[in-house]
Amino acid sequence: MAGKGGINRSSTETAQRGLWRLMLKLPAMRGRLQLLASKSHSLDDLFEAYEEASLALGRLMRQPGDEHHPMVREYETICAEIESDVIQYVLEHRPSGPD
Repeated sequence: MAGKGGINRSSTETAQRGLWRLMLKLPAMRGRLQLLASKSHSLDDLFEAYEEASLALGRLMRQPGDEHHPMVREYETICAEIESDVIQYVLEHRPSGPD
């Protein structure tokens, strides 16, 4: 069992921050994301990956010079792919019945 500083807590906190970041990026899906995240932890890995990629992108963008431009593009692509995966998941897990 992990304590306060254990891996599980850190992982959960990272996933929560990733969820918040995605909710800001995808406001039209905010409610569904929140609901799906509260019912299942199946998106936690994507939330964590998004948080880590977003943080890395932010650090790279703050560095002076152009030598980091290829890495910035790579992390922008990673973030966009994770956003796409999350959107696909939300769409596949829509509630049945009329909207």
